[in-house]
Amino acid sequence: MRNELIIHTRENEAVIALLQDGKLTELHTESDDDRFSVGDVYVGRVRKLAKGLNAAFVDVGYEKDAFLHYHDLGPQVKSWHLFTKRTQTGKQQSNITNFQLQPLIEKDGSIDEVLKPGQNIIVQIAKEPISTKGPRITSDISLAGRFIVLVPFTSRVSVSQKIRDRKEKDRLKKLAIDILPKGFGLIVRTVAEGRTTAELETDLKNLLKKWRTLHRQMRRAKAPARALSEMNRASAFLRDVFNSTYERIVVDDVDLYNEIREYMEEIAPDKLDIVQHFGGKTPIFQHFGIDRQIKSSFGRSVSMTKGTYLVIEHTEAMHVIDVNSGNRSNQGESQEDNALAVNLIAAQEVARQLRLRDMGGIIVVDFIDMHKGENRKILHEKMKEIMKDDRAKHKILPPSRFGLVEITRQRVRPEMNIPTREEDPDSLVEAPILIINDIEHAIQRLAKEKVANSILIHVHPFIHAYLTKGILSSLRRKWQKQYKVKLKVIPRDAYKTLEYHFFNEKNEEIGKA
Repeated sequence: MRNELIIHTRENEAVIALLQDGKLTELHTESDDDRFSVGDVYVGRVRKLAKGLNAAFVDVGYEKDAFLHYHDLGPQVKSWHLFTKRTQTGKQQSNITNFQLQPLIEKDGSIDEVLKPGQNIIVQIAKEPISTKGPRITSDISLAGRFIVLVPFTSRVSVSQKIRDRKEKDRLKKLAIDILPKGFGLIVRTVAEGRTTAELETDLKNLLKKWRTLHRQMRRAKAPARALSEMNRASAFLRDVFNSTYERIVVDDVDLYNEIREYMEEIAPDKLDIVQHFGGKTPIFQHFGIDRQIKSSFGRSVSMTKGTYLVIEHTEAMHVIDVNSGNRSNQGESQEDNALAVNLIAAQEVARQLRLRDMGGIIVVDFIDMHKGENRKILHEKMKEIMKDDRAKHKILPPSRFGLVEITRQRVRPEMNIPTREEDPDSLVEAPILIINDIEHAIQRLAKEKVANSILIHVHPFIHAYLTKGILSSLRRKWQKQYKVKLKVIPRDAYKTLEYHFFNEKNEEIGKA
């Protein structure tokens, strides 16, 4: 499978699109000023205890208190309490080689035996704020690297269960034990498979540097305050997903391009040449066909092959996906065979939609009814196989006799939702004619003011077709002669029908609707 990462920057955010064989599979919007992102570490203050829930509400600076359940405290929480207290009073160095570990807490104890209101506590964001809820946090802190995860105040070493080769697991565990720093434990990640001692040592060195940064920030932090943030989100995404199947990483911002190149030099110097800077005048998402895929993928109805389609509904409690065969019918196929064929096509698209929209919680998929148990088993196995690449934790139950498949999928961030419907223009106004007149008046004004020698008009594809139809008689050509200015019309799939923008030859905006 051919993987490509396309990154578009705008103002203070980056939009990351993952293409697999040219098809949009994941889309993430990451802001420079994003706070409370998964992995961020905060010095918080316990606001109140909820004994009935066996949990605490912690102020980390968000408008809603963060939720900390007893089971998310981590067995080493008392060691973290002592470390935090000693660090903030200037008595603790970052070196924990001789740190006196505290007793582990009971597996099923009570929250009031460990925490008290007003207490400062070091926590990590486990789930970002969603809807009306504040972030969910843990005090079982870990620092993730490319190949390993560093866990303070333990000596345990473990290897990812996704590595199936017993010899490789044993090799990696022995390697991790050999490089294990005193006072820390290590978790070897799946991507470490086949890696050398030097590569893991380099990763460990970077994580220990991050640990020293955390200690330094904790020392001067006044709760509530962030003590450690993830690397820039594009690099964090690369850290978690990058593998040898990536053929291209394209970025349209020079600074971010340089940052990613620096990071790639660390994790995969032999693949440095796949990082490319995009300098075209056409927007990067338009150039790679991503805008069009976004519009066709985020609606209530999602089309598939041969007339089949999905209808996706979102409720407060769950997501519901209905599979429809549309007008698909193959002669020679029984109703059962046709249902299986449609369901297998739908399974592929359902898996893509879950990743693309980052849908979490409970998802119920209403597949077309199949009466044969072996066909329901084929569908279940296919669904599990397709979702192997999904990094979010998930569980898929077998189809019921009614064709319902229940899926639970880890929710750590708000669902990606991009509006694709447009408001109807006033029915009394002939909107296309009106917008053409507005565009012409704007060109007339820009040409008179001599704002630019060349004007780029970005419009919806329908308007583009109207302005450019006819090689010698198009409106674009007519306006060029009339107003004596060079015009270029660029179709933009991301635009609404009545939206248009003007740019000069330096790609600087000079007017918009």
